[in-house]
Amino acid sequence: MVILWGVAASALAAWIGLILGRGFFWWPAPRLSCRRDALRRGADASDLPSVVAVIPARNEAAILPETLPSVLAQDYDGPFRVALVDDRSEDGTSDAAKQAAEECVRSERLTVLAGEPLPTGWSGKVWAMHQGAGTAGDAEWLWFTDADIAHKPWVLRALVSIAVRGERDLVSTMATLRVASIWDRLLIPAFVYFFAKLYPFRFVSSPRMRTAGAAGGCILVRTAALKRAGGIEAIRDALIDDCALGRLIKRAGGRLWLGYSKGVESLRGYGSLRSVWDMVARSAYTQLGHSPIKLIGTILGMLFLYALPPILCIGGAAAGAPLLATLGGVTWGLMAASFIPMLRHHRVGGWIAPLLPLAGVLYTAMTISSAWRHARGRGGSWKGRIYSTPPEA
Repeated sequence: MVILWGVAASALAAWIGLILGRGFFWWPAPRLSCRRDALRRGADASDLPSVVAVIPARNEAAILPETLPSVLAQDYDGPFRVALVDDRSEDGTSDAAKQAAEECVRSERLTVLAGEPLPTGWSGKVWAMHQGAGTAGDAEWLWFTDADIAHKPWVLRALVSIAVRGERDLVSTMATLRVASIWDRLLIPAFVYFFAKLYPFRFVSSPRMRTAGAAGGCILVRTAALKRAGGIEAIRDALIDDCALGRLIKRAGGRLWLGYSKGVESLRGYGSLRSVWDMVARSAYTQLGHSPIKLIGTILGMLFLYALPPILCIGGAAAGAPLLATLGGVTWGLMAASFIPMLRHHRVGGWIAPLLPLAGVLYTAMTISSAWRHARGRGGSWKGRIYSTPPEA
């Protein structure tokens, strides 16, 4: 029993350390907003930097009519254009993009590029990003966004404002993910919660910390900083392209900013356990550098943090061990309380919070599944392509 008390106390201490010492990862901040961050409308266009938005698109004809107009119609007075790279789609993506631009009367801002065949050693999305970036010319900034992301009209002004006023080389914001089904309510806020724990946004934004990352749905990067760091080709084989890009810029001495925003919204629906499972299993083992040792450590760590406290709480109560049940219950309560701000950010009721241990166990199983897929030669994928790549640097 003494050993169990020690284990329970260790779990409690671990959660206190995470909540207080991990950059307050559980609180969705900093935030990109129109009120605080956007440049003043009507500012002299000559004072605003030039921006080229790059949108990799593979078989996105169905969603582009909803998302592309939100990029084209950005309320930005400086030089701005959009390069959409049709990555060898089979569903009429190029035609859908051109029609969407015509309907929102913004055709002059859009260039649609026919993607070149995928070279050996490149991942599909990064190759599309590279082709789009190649059209930037002398543009001062590149804005990478995904085909399923919708943006409020003020988003680009806000991104540029933070970049210029804060002297940042990369500004990124986590898109608010779509939450519809019961599985979404449990797993989507938890996904962002786990991401923020792995890459605390305050650590990423601090030049004193080595932690680097970004959120791929919305990344504004200084062209000069990207060139100085080696360009997109330096991350050519990356499956987790956003975090790879963040590391690339920070290692080259660049300053990052990573936050949240209600103005950037993913319209991609998940809805089922399987769809979320596939999304995570696509790249989880890559995140671990394809290392069996890291995989084992992750499994043990996740079970210790998320599965153990409710087991101790319920088991201690059933066994008539009040101290054990109390330690487990307090730890479980702290865990659940730390999840509530992320649930509220996604407009999900707080009643989901005590189920965070279930989400943790499911994500652990998804990580194991990711390793199993890699062992079978069906590792990371993007839009129908399957890759088996070496660990990312």
